[in-house]
Amino acid sequence: MKSIIVFLVAVMIPAGSCHSALDLKENEIMDKDILQLVQQNDISGVTKALENGANVNAADSDRRSLLLIATIGKQIEMAKLLVKYKADVNLQADNKDNAFLYAGASGQTELVQLYLNNGARFDVFNRYNGSALIPACERGHIETVRLLANTKNFPIDHINRLGWTALMEAIVLGDGSRKYQEIVQILKDAGAKMDIPDHDGVTPLQHAQSKGFKEIAAIIKS
Repeated sequence: MKSIIVFLVAVMIPAGSCHSALDLKENEIMDKDILQLVQQNDISGVTKALENGANVNAADSDRRSLLLIATIGKQIEMAKLLVKYKADVNLQADNKDNAFLYAGASGQTELVQLYLNNGARFDVFNRYNGSALIPACERGHIETVRLLANTKNFPIDHINRLGWTALMEAIVLGDGSRKYQEIVQILKDAGAKMDIPDHDGVTPLQHAQSKGFKEIAAIIKS
């Protein structure tokens, strides 16, 4: 009787299904391991894992890719290693962040350049429907702004969900200090339009004047 039951179970289970389930479990374990190694900034461990077939585009429970995790941690060498193994710089997490967008927002110019060199897309936006340039302007990351504003075909005049361009964000959320003056000048020199209004029809010049940013107003008018 026992042999008959074993035979029936064997017949009912599709060939290779146990093998597939084991493979899936092994892959999940491998992804978990490499996630931990990236978080620990273990270059040697990650290299070995990738050489042994670990998924370079593995992600955590929030769908943050290995590359995004490395970028958040400002782990430049780790990011370079992952890109070497063809990590996708455009993969977005649940909150819409990706390695390229986060690098721009956090002013990591070296990583921004690395991602530009490795397929960063300009039509993938953050949760505010913003580009990598817009938060870089808001936060005063001059060199990142300079790089992105002068990158061929970058959407320098993209408007986010708030109705703001990079220029508008530098004015509305900036403090009018020298670094924001420089950012406005960089944007202007790169060909950004100086007169795109917000959703309420208020122009960058009007915002600058209302906030008392005389130097910025002068740059816009010049």
